[in-house]
This record gives sequence, C-alpha cells and structure tokens, in this order.
Amino acid sequence: MPPPTESPAAPAGGLVDSAVYIRGHRFASPSGLAETYRCLQDQDGAMAWIGLYRPDIDQVTSLAREFRLHDLAVEDAINAHQRPKLERYGHTLFVVLRAARYDDLREEVEFSELHLFIGPGFVVTVRHGEAPDLAAVRRRMETEAQMLARGPEAVLYAILDEVVDGYAPVVAGLENDIDEIETQVFGGDPNASRRIYGLSREVIQFQRAARPLLIVLGALADGAGSASTDEELRRYLRDVTDHLTQVVERVDGFRHLLQNILTVNATLVSQQQNEEMRSLTAASYAQNEELKKVSSWAAILFAPTLIGTVYGMNFVHMPELNWRFGYLFALLLMLLVCGTLYVIFKRRGWL
Repeated sequence: MPPPTESPAAPAGGLVDSAVYIRGHRFASPSGLAETYRCLQDQDGAMAWIGLYRPDIDQVTSLAREFRLHDLAVEDAINAHQRPKLERYGHTLFVVLRAARYDDLREEVEFSELHLFIGPGFVVTVRHGEAPDLAAVRRRMETEAQMLARGPEAVLYAILDEVVDGYAPVVAGLENDIDEIETQVFGGDPNASRRIYGLSREVIQFQRAARPLLIVLGALADGAGSASTDEELRRYLRDVTDHLTQVVERVDGFRHLLQNILTVNATLVSQQQNEEMRSLTAASYAQNEELKKVSSWAAILFAPTLIGTVYGMNFVHMPELNWRFGYLFALLLMLLVCGTLYVIFKRRGWL
C-alpha cells in the first residue's frame, strides 16, 4: 500500500504521513504514531519524519511524551497564531514558519502557519494551513538520499527553502496588483483607496511573515541548529537566506510604493474635489446671474403694473381721475419708473 501524502487538501486533524528513514532511504511507512515509535526504537541510526495537519491534543501530547517536547512549545503548536521564531529546548529545536500563497482568483494573499520540532532522530511538522506543500518537499528529499541522510537538519533546511520559494509567486502577484492599482488611481477609480488599504494590509502581513524569518536563518547560521552542521548544509542555508533577503527588500519597496500611491491618490482626489467645487461655484454664480436678470426684469415689469392697478381702482374721489392729462401722466410715470429701475440695474451689472 503506498504511503499517505502531505497534500494541501488533507483533512483537518490527523496524521498525514509518517516515515522512518535509514541513511536517506524510506525504511518503513507506519500507519500510526505508536508504530512509528516502535520502528524508530528498533532501528539504530533511523530518523522519523512525522507530518501532522491540524492535529488534536491527544496526538500532540503523544509526541511530546515520546520525544520529550517542552510544554511551552507544545502549547504553541496546538494554539498556533505565532510569529516566525526559533527556540531551543535542550536538544530539540522548535521552529515556527509562516508560509504564504497567492490566490489568483480572489487576488489575495493567504497565510498559514507551520510548526516544526527538530531533534535527534526525528522531525515533526504541524501544519495549520494549506501551505506549504510538504508532500513536494518529502518527494524531493526522498530522491536525494544523500541530502536526506544528513539528518533532521537537512529536512529543516529543505522546508525553509520550500517556504521561501513559495514567497516568489506572492511577490509577483503583489507586484501585479500594484500595477493595477496605479492604473486605477490615474484612471480616477473611486474604489482605488479601498484597494490600496487592503493591499497595504497584505504587504504588512507579508513583512511580518518574512522579516522575522531572517532572524531564524541567522540563528541557524550561527549554530543554533547544531554545532556539527556540515558545510554543505551551511551553503544551502546561505542560499535560502539570499533568496529571503531579496523577498524582504522587494516587500519593503512595495510598502513604500503603496504609501506613495496613497499620497498621490489623495492628491488626485483632492484635485478632483476642487474641480467639482469650482464647477459647482461657477454653476451657482451663473444661476445667480440669471436670477438677477429675472428679478430685475420682474421688478421693472412690476412697476407699471402697480401704477396701472392704482389708477384702475373705482373710487369716485381720486387725484387725476378727471384730469385731461391723467392718462398721459400715468404712462409717463410708468416709463419713468421703468427707465429708472433699468438704469439702476444696468449699473449694478444685473442686466
């Protein structure tokens, strides 16, 4: 029966793959932890590589009892939500890594957590997410028996390499998103600000995943793993460090670039608002000018109406009612009032 594989789609909570290696070759594929322990005890110089995916407390407790894992490290492995770090408890290393992958459909970065226990003759990996693809790491290491024969530290470095290599597609995806955001900003897209903030948050999370890993790699290079680490593994570690340094530098550049884009977007939005305000002001001014003209002509036309209304009242005793020149006087009065109002409004620029 073929051994199980550590696929990203592994069911939540359980043993994904367990293997015992002798001199870099898979010697046995136990079906459970107890069988793995027995096989490891029966073979001198054997190394167990146990892969877990969101394990339950009983499984982690069993591993802690068998390999004498520290309580604090076990608690971290169960609860997750840790930043990348490296801690030594006696002869056991506890390493926390944060892997990342880019979802092309949603154009988002997904982060997951990986915990490793590295000790004499054993490697235990505890995944709390879909990445990294540890099955690919295991397959590659099993084809390189000479590298796998170097022991648990070789597995650690291979997993580190997989995590760091997994950052490259994320960097490319973020770079593409930033290019799209620049197009949105200069195209006047009103949703650009929201996307800039969302992408900035992803970049910050990416920094929190990648930058502390430099400290982990530095500690391993300084002998935190084992003083007996051979030069070949040290060269392998330096190569991983170089790749990670490039990733961190590019991500730092993304953060500064997004800050500049946000500033430019705020400036463009402010300019657009100013243009809109100027347009509204100009429209309001034009409306006021039209209103002045309408009001002026209304006032001019109201004057003769008022005079005609007064002389149209049917009272017997009214001045100029029986005057021969009363009609001419009323007309002249209307013209005089209208002309006066016209001159006044014209001088004020209302007409």
